[in-house]
Amino acid sequence: MAGGRSDEQAATYKEFKEVVNMTASALQKFLDTDESRAVGQKTDGGEATGHKEGRRIVDMLNKSKADLTDDDYAHMKKVVGYVHRHLKQGGPKDKDAVKDSPWRLSLMNWGHDPLKG
Repeated sequence: MAGGRSDEQAATYKEFKEVVNMTASALQKFLDTDESRAVGQKTDGGEATGHKEGRRIVDMLNKSKADLTDDDYAHMKKVVGYVHRHLKQGGPKDKDAVKDSPWRLSLMNWGHDPLKG
């Protein structure tokens, strides 16, 4: 593959781009909200895991494909796995309740908006 990337990295990149359906700017804008900071597991009252992940995802989205590191690709796998697991859990059954649900807001911290087509 061009750029010395493996087939596995190509597949990881494709999956990452499929599950992360928010742009870097949209994700950054969301991360700046109180709603984003309010959801997720926090360690010692600090930043929630998902919020920290969101900042890392913004960094990866802003990189050119050629500048992505092996560590970035490993992290992409983590993001893909989290989003798939969280989606399987399912959100509120009432479509109107999904919009402001912690389930959706948590997914959005990881770059995936389940309401986006």
